[in-house]
Amino acid sequence: MTTVVLADDEALLRSALAALLPLVGDVTVLAEAEEGASAVAATLRHRPDVLVIDLEMPGVDGLDAVTRIRRELPDQVVLMLTRHARPGVLRRALGLGVQGFVSKSAEPEHITSVIRTLAGGRRWIDPDVSALAVIDDCPLTDRELDVLRGTREGYSAAEISGQLHLAQGTVRNYLSSAMHKTQTRTRHEAARYAHEHDWL
Repeated sequence: MTTVVLADDEALLRSALAALLPLVGDVTVLAEAEEGASAVAATLRHRPDVLVIDLEMPGVDGLDAVTRIRRELPDQVVLMLTRHARPGVLRRALGLGVQGFVSKSAEPEHITSVIRTLAGGRRWIDPDVSALAVIDDCPLTDRELDVLRGTREGYSAAEISGQLHLAQGTVRNYLSSAMHKTQTRTRHEAARYAHEHDWL
């Protein structure tokens, strides 16, 4: 029997999966969560074999939730459900060690099969998701994306330097480079441009 915590802000989909997964495979749903913060709390409390979490949720999204969980449970197995697999987001998720990606439109039997695959120590990325992951025309480096992400979240250059453990001058250099590559005039415009092109 494989235990899971199921996190998705779409109540209908979440409740359907919670009802169907035990019927089509040896899966026990220990808890459900409707947003990222409660997903973190439920995962730390129940310590499931697999966390099944939606990538895009309001407030604390799937990636932020996984980041928080990893601090306490570095080996937690994660299956990420996604409807819009943006290349930059997938790259971040892989960097966090997410073991599986499945389209939210997948059949419950398929999701159950992937859950068992991950619980067995293997990885799985749906072909349609992986195809999107390799179509990456982003000219920005990971560090440039990091400082733009901080900018988009409303942090000052000084705050970003503290978060990333970089000198403020280094942060300014990354921001300047990102602005040059995106042909924008301000760091906020660069962050908006990167987001609109699905790089963040």
